[in-house]
Amino acid sequence: MTQQPGRPRTVAVAVTDGMPILELAVPCHVFGTPRPDLHTPWYDFRLCNPTEGDAVPARQWFTTHTSHGYQELVEADTVIVPASADVRGEPPARLLEAVREAHDRGARMVSLCSGAFVLAAAGLLDGRRAATHWEHAPLLAERYPAVDVDPTVLYIDDGDILTSAGSTAGIDLCLHLLRKDLGSRVAGSVARHLVVPAHRPGGQAQYIETPVPPAETDGGLAPLLHWAAERLHQPLTTPQLARQAGTSVRTLMRRFHQSTGTTPLRWLQAQRITRAKELLETTDQPMDRIAEQCGLGGAGNLRLHFARSVGIPPGEYRRAYRAADSRNGAPAAGSCTKVGYPADLLRR
Repeated sequence: MTQQPGRPRTVAVAVTDGMPILELAVPCHVFGTPRPDLHTPWYDFRLCNPTEGDAVPARQWFTTHTSHGYQELVEADTVIVPASADVRGEPPARLLEAVREAHDRGARMVSLCSGAFVLAAAGLLDGRRAATHWEHAPLLAERYPAVDVDPTVLYIDDGDILTSAGSTAGIDLCLHLLRKDLGSRVAGSVARHLVVPAHRPGGQAQYIETPVPPAETDGGLAPLLHWAAERLHQPLTTPQLARQAGTSVRTLMRRFHQSTGTTPLRWLQAQRITRAKELLETTDQPMDRIAEQCGLGGAGNLRLHFARSVGIPPGEYRRAYRAADSRNGAPAAGSCTKVGYPADLLRR
C-alpha cells in the first residue's frame, strides 16, 4: 500500500479473545503513544476488536474497549497481529478473512510471537521464512509445512510481511518498523524511553534452553561490550578482547555465545554496520570517513559488508532515509547525536 503524502500512517492491531497482555501492550506503547517532542508526524493507531464497540477480554485482568472493528484492518497501512491465546486452535475466521484482504490491498503485515500462526493459517507465510517464539517453532513448522520456520532469529523482515520471535522480541521488531518509517533518530529516542537498545545483536539462540551464567562466572562481559562499542574504529581482535576481559580466548568465546548468541567478531561486525547506518542517516560524511569511524577500512569494504548485511548499498540506504526525512519533517543531517546505551543493556 503506497503511503499518501500528508496522511498519517495507519497502524491497526488485531485483538482476539484471551490475547497475552505483553504482546498487545508493545505495539500500543510504541505506535499508540503520541510523541510531540520528536516533531515528526505520528501514527494513526487503532485497536480493532472483532466487532466495533465490542468488549474483548485479554488474558487475566484486562478487557479492550474500542470503536474499531476488524474491517479497519483491511484499510490500514500496517496490520499487527500479536500473540494468539491458543496456538493449537484455529484462528477466528473473520480475522483470517480480514488479514487476507488487508494483504491483498497491499498492507504491511506484522506478527508478534505466536501471531505468526494467524498469518500462516491465512496462507500469507507459504514459501517464506518466518519467526515465532522458539517454544512454538516446532508446532508452527508441523502445522504449516509450507512455511520456512526459523527458530533462531529475533525477527524477520521479508518486505511486506514481518514476523518476530516471542515476548520482548516484539519490541525489537516494532523499533525496526520505526527505523524504517521514521529513521534512526526516532527509533533511538523511543528505545531510550523504553530503556532498551535500539538494535539487539544475536538471535533467539541466546535464549533457547541456555542457562544464564551465574554472576560470579560471567566474566564482566557487559563492561567489555561497552568498551568495544566505544572503539569500533579500531581493528579489534578476539585475542585483544580476551585480554581486555582478563580471560582466555576459549573462555571468552564460550561466555560471549552464552550472553549474545554469536561470536565476538560477528558481534563487532553487527555493531559496525549499525554505527554506519547512524552516520549515513544523520551526517553528510563521505563513505571513506564513515568506513574509518566504523572500523571497516575504506569505502569499498564498507559497501561490500553493508550491502551483504542490509541488502542495499550504503549510498542507496542514505538516499532512502533522506527521502523519508524530507517527507516526515525530521531535522537535517548532522543535527542528531549518536545513540548511547547503558552497559548492562548491550548484552541483552
